[in-house]
Amino acid sequence: MKLGILGYGKMGKTVEQQALMRGHTVQVLNLNNLSEDLQSSDVQCAIDFSHADIAMTSILQCFKAGVSVVSGTTGWNDGVQQVSESAEKHGVAFCWAPNFSLGMHITFYLNKVLAKIMNTYPEYSPSMLEIHHTQKKDSPSGTAIALAEQLISNIDRIKSWKETVAEETGDVLSIEAKREEDVKGIHRVSYSGPFDTISLRHHAISRDGFAAGAVLAAEKLQGMTGNHEFDALLGFGTTK
Repeated sequence: MKLGILGYGKMGKTVEQQALMRGHTVQVLNLNNLSEDLQSSDVQCAIDFSHADIAMTSILQCFKAGVSVVSGTTGWNDGVQQVSESAEKHGVAFCWAPNFSLGMHITFYLNKVLAKIMNTYPEYSPSMLEIHHTQKKDSPSGTAIALAEQLISNIDRIKSWKETVAEETGDVLSIEAKREEDVKGIHRVSYSGPFDTISLRHHAISRDGFAAGAVLAAEKLQGMTGNHEFDALLGFGTTK
């Protein structure tokens, strides 16, 4: 299939490499002249790793041109629902995920299962740590927020999350966000009890895993319409 790339930074270039390795053709789309680029193109699905401030506008332009979209851009979570509804309206497919790593989605699944277990053990206090490279703009990461929302959905005593270095008590989940050189992504969920600590940790060692997952999502969206969760495409159910 022919894939378009929205955002040709480090992730966009890695997506291009993975797409070519999987036998697809690729076109880098011009974000400054996207409508005309799409009109003269036969791109079937666009993969978005652009920026939060332009992602929504670019994706909606793709929908109007009849092009499905896989988006891994984070920091614009409030607009995802509106975009999902627009995909249905235009008869195209859409998949957004804060993280397209297969290993991360296994971690999402395990995080949900563990949270349901820990719901019955109030003596354990949950907290989170995420570490990314210094160029990452959003904090905490979209992946960390997704993990936190899973805890909030499955642990009755946790009502909200807060980015803070100090551990919170009561009903607030603490997320500590660090930025260090050349860290692709580390996420850790911990439960501290009176006698021990339980931790679930995912460490991404390269961008290739994110890019390969995004290309896989584009492949699976062929012939589909509407909004689709990546973990559901993988057969894991949803991460709610």
